Amino acid sequence: MPSKHNKTEPQLTRRDFIIKTATVCSASAVVGLWGYAFYSNDPVRRQDTKIFTFKDYRVEDVKTYPNLAVSRGTDAEKMVRAAVDRIGGITRFIKPGERVLIKPNVSWDRQPEQAANTNPEVVAAVVKMCVEAKASVIWVTDVSVNDPYRCFARSGVEDAAKKNGGVLKFATENDFVQTDLKGKALKVWPVSAFFHQVDKLINIPMVKHHSLSKCTMAMKNLYGVLGGQRNRLHQDINTSIADLAAAIKPTLTIMDATRILMRNGPTGGNLADVARGDTIIAGTDIVAIETYGLSFLDLKPENIPYILMAEQRGAGTTDIKSLNIAEISV
Repeated sequence: MPSKHNKTEPQLTRRDFIIKTATVCSASAVVGLWGYAFYSNDPVRRQDTKIFTFKDYRVEDVKTYPNLAVSRGTDAEKMVRAAVDRIGGITRFIKPGERVLIKPNVSWDRQPEQAANTNPEVVAAVVKMCVEAKASVIWVTDVSVNDPYRCFARSGVEDAAKKNGGVLKFATENDFVQTDLKGKALKVWPVSAFFHQVDKLINIPMVKHHSLSKCTMAMKNLYGVLGGQRNRLHQDINTSIADLAAAIKPTLTIMDATRILMRNGPTGGNLADVARGDTIIAGTDIVAIETYGLSFLDLKPENIPYILMAEQRGAGTTDIKSLNIAEISV
């Protein structure tokens, strides 16, 4: 059986040969002219990668409100609302139509009672308030250390966000962009692109012990914007945290001190390491909030190098005695 590949090319006449040859020569000449016209001594250039910088998410400071609001009680939502209302209310910080990113600590595959992640009731309250402020987008995200899907599910943050109008955002390896943090340890680093796609940033850290930095609260929570090999930063962790505090200026920080992980942080796991704090601290000065939180762990600013470094860079003040602090019981 003859094969379809056994084809014989027809023989060219002299006239056909001359026409084909002329066509090829003409095409070659055109290509040569284009090559000459666009010839350059410069090497072929690759498209430059865009380097992002963080926007300033803060709102205008209003002196008529307290610098910090501290609310105490046992109902997380009431405490969050009372603290935020005391410093001007959520509409001071979020305007209708704005895109909001909520950044809790959801680093670990732990249950709420183990106090390794932000209390989901606190997250739920903040999401509700953003809905009430008519935000157009309410994202809840973190770059978790353990598997993010398990972290968000077991921590209760997934349900807290979804049931109240928030949208979970899980960063894949394609969702990081090079960002210049202009720091001493943190220079250009991969950052979750979600942080560059919003108008406002609400930081919702928690208070807990950390085996390396002694504590992890408002500033250390900002590690959750970073991709890449974050463990490399532990070689100079204090400088890295201070770099983050100088580079990223949240709209609002609402610190969860409802449960305190007193020992074996940051992962925890043993309920015996957890103490009740029943407190929410809200404000815009990340250093002052961090300083206030130290009392739950029996620490002082002079014990924590990164807090002093952040203060020196103008990120806030450790002199909380000089501040107007509203104390509320709900």
